[in-house]
Amino acid sequence: MKRVNEYRKLYNVAPDTDLKQLKTTYRNLVKEWHPDKFQDETEKAAAELKSQQIIDAYHFLVSIAPETKEANLAEYTVTTTESGIADFKHKGLLLEVSFMDGTTYEYFGVNKNMYAKLVNADKPYRFAKRNIFNSYLYRKSKKDQIQD
Repeated sequence: MKRVNEYRKLYNVAPDTDLKQLKTTYRNLVKEWHPDKFQDETEKAAAELKSQQIIDAYHFLVSIAPETKEANLAEYTVTTTESGIADFKHKGLLLEVSFMDGTTYEYFGVNKNMYAKLVNADKPYRFAKRNIFNSYLYRKSKKDQIQD
């Protein structure tokens, strides 16, 4: 969740911001921080880092935008209801779940208690269906998107 909040703060957008507004904000930030606008090498290097952060934030925010989630809802529903869990990893507040069909999703804000319940559940897939898949902010993992 830290990364989500950090990127939203960078773009100064609300969680329900539409893709059109996000794109407009992205373009304005890229123009403002483009390295070619700076003459000093130190400022230019800082602008390159900021530009890369703006680009990363844009791709991330697009992947969790309501329109993106809505467009991929049918695929997500099929994956979470028909495909079992192949593997899962937890780091910080991020839970990465790999499914039997080869897709991987990242769930944000999953705390250690919830992860412990998942690990200790008699049927982790059933537990995840009831408590994680539709309760947490998620996105399709880049690992999966590279394979597509």
